[in-house]
Amino acid sequence: MARVIAIANQKGGVGKTTTSVNLSAALALSGSVVLLVDLDPQGNATMGSGVDKRNLDLSIYDWLMEDESLETVAIEGSGGFKVMPGNTDLTAAEVELLNEDKRTERLSQKLSAAQNIFDYVIIDCPPSLSILTINALIASDGVLIPMQCEYYALEGLTALLETVERVREEANKDLMIEGLLRTMYDPRNGLTRDVSRQLMDYFGEAVFRTVIPRNVRLAEAPSHGLPATHYDKGSRGAVAYMALAAELRRRHMSILYKEKES
Repeated sequence: MARVIAIANQKGGVGKTTTSVNLSAALALSGSVVLLVDLDPQGNATMGSGVDKRNLDLSIYDWLMEDESLETVAIEGSGGFKVMPGNTDLTAAEVELLNEDKRTERLSQKLSAAQNIFDYVIIDCPPSLSILTINALIASDGVLIPMQCEYYALEGLTALLETVERVREEANKDLMIEGLLRTMYDPRNGLTRDVSRQLMDYFGEAVFRTVIPRNVRLAEAPSHGLPATHYDKGSRGAVAYMALAAELRRRHMSILYKEKES
């Protein structure tokens, strides 16, 4: 059974898409079969995976809103994983979903076909708490929250956690916080260290031990259509995402073990 993880934060510029692409690549390098779903109309995860969002025969719109199959629409990305490519057509999907009876469950229904094909499904959510993000949360087993260690990031985190709790109460009781990921981390910055301590004090083990550093290679890789793990596997950013994938897998093994015990 695939584990479905939404990468979400309504605040832009926190490394959400970078995390989606590089975590997908790191999991694939670790031997997992991975699908990356680009649910952001900007299509940055698609481009960062080596797929041209401007030259698609079929996109995620055709999969979500039409009758095209996952196998027909998904494309092999440059990081060794499948990509459900997104572009501005998703804006039309967002409008059309407003008129649907089960508008928040469409993605969950479509992903049911992926359960026995993939080990992981990673969803890159738009930087807003839109109907697309709600679809992702309802379809997911967990939500991974990338965030910078700065004051305003904490404010945005509160709103997202409230949304997750509402989704858990009303539509997906099994949705869990996969973890909080500190991105663009600079230990020389006093505010970074202070906010990091606050996160650890308040959320404890929900905060990933792995931190993603500020790294030039992470910033350069998307312009080459590659994850950093393939652009420069020895870079600090690539190494950090490999460590994150390993930590994530250990957490899932622990969850499976506890489920078997109970």
